[in-house]
Amino acid sequence: MNSIRLKNYRCFRDEQTAKLAPLTLLVGDNSTGKTSFLAMMRALWDVFFEFRIPDFKEEPYDLGSYDEIAHHRGGRGGRADGFDAGFSDKFRRRGKNAEIDFDVRFGKSGAAPIPVRTRTESKCAWIEDNFAPGESRKVRIGTGRGAWENAATPEWDDPYIIGERFIIPRQSPVRFYLQQLSDLEPIGDSPTPSREDVDDAKSLEQPRLPLTVHSRPRRPFASAPVRSKPRRTYDPSRAIADPEGDYVPMYPASAYFGDKKTWTRLKDGLEKFGRDAGLFDEISVKALGRRESDPFQIVVRKYGGRLKGPLRNLADVGYGVSQALPLITELLSGRGGRDMFLLQQPEVHLHPSAQAALGSLFCRTAGNGRQLIVETHSDHLIDRVRMDVRDGVSRLKPSDMSILYFERDGLEVKIHSLGIDGEGNILNAPDDYRRFFMEEISRSLWRR
Repeated sequence: MNSIRLKNYRCFRDEQTAKLAPLTLLVGDNSTGKTSFLAMMRALWDVFFEFRIPDFKEEPYDLGSYDEIAHHRGGRGGRADGFDAGFSDKFRRRGKNAEIDFDVRFGKSGAAPIPVRTRTESKCAWIEDNFAPGESRKVRIGTGRGAWENAATPEWDDPYIIGERFIIPRQSPVRFYLQQLSDLEPIGDSPTPSREDVDDAKSLEQPRLPLTVHSRPRRPFASAPVRSKPRRTYDPSRAIADPEGDYVPMYPASAYFGDKKTWTRLKDGLEKFGRDAGLFDEISVKALGRRESDPFQIVVRKYGGRLKGPLRNLADVGYGVSQALPLITELLSGRGGRDMFLLQQPEVHLHPSAQAALGSLFCRTAGNGRQLIVETHSDHLIDRVRMDVRDGVSRLKPSDMSILYFERDGLEVKIHSLGIDGEGNILNAPDDYRRFFMEEISRSLWRR
């Protein structure tokens, strides 16, 4: 995604657009909408790619019901009767570059927010899908030569149904209607859809279509701000991803026991980060039996020059190690082919040097074609990212990084899209961005 749009959503009243990049850092005071921002990114993915109704209570984001999500203007302004979001993206399919804009409006069904209208637009076509509860479904498709709409409510294959009133299809409405051209009626003086119209309309479908079965986009990984506590002994189980990282020890263990090549690659990556962060120099899996189903431990070791310290259980080392391990493992493993990561406060419990090392890891990960959206309160992490981009340590260029500053204004929040130049300097920062830090520095230098 290259940008995201929000309106009447939580603390974001007026429509505003925030710039995204391969590596985007979200900064600002507490309770300024950064977590809500991440939640909406996953919701947009669910509607556009998964054709599913987003669950705004799904961990690690629990935003509550519709009344907690739709913006409340205060006083007589009341609550908005809906909220809107959207994104823009550039993609490449079969050797061609294209751009897409997607917007969705959310309404209310009972206490839950649900999508009631979507619009997808490319350079040469658009489609609007209106499916508000209690209303007749209306789908319109347009190109540069005309526009058409469905003549009757379609019979969708395998739909999702809420209260027998709201239906959202598993398959794309574009694909469905291109197969049902006889169900489309011209709007106004539009001609009968031609083969050229059909080809143009197919451009709306391209971002959703994988080149192969294995290249289908995977749902973003979303992490919680506080990860799971370490355990002294782990019992093998199915490694199902969760925001707190309870599953993470199972992944290196399964690689250790079953795929030595994968384990070696993962181990090398973990140990590189451990050394850079000053957390550990060696990590390993300690089997407590001969079978893969037997319990195991995760152990780490620190070096003192040429001397090797003892192997220590994960539960016996600093809490920062166990808090960082789920994120690092997920980024290094390549599990599931995920292209987007939504990370909340990854620096929790880490020393400043380890926070900075995270910044370097994020640069390397984003430089390898993945997108990271990171909520952070760490100046050490931000400064390392700026310096790594400046010094060309990773493949990231200044244009591949974005800083979104969330500034509170009464009951609302404004998002400032900041960038960096070739020297690592922050561009377009409002006065308030550094005011707090400068005031603290001035206080430490001058005494009344």
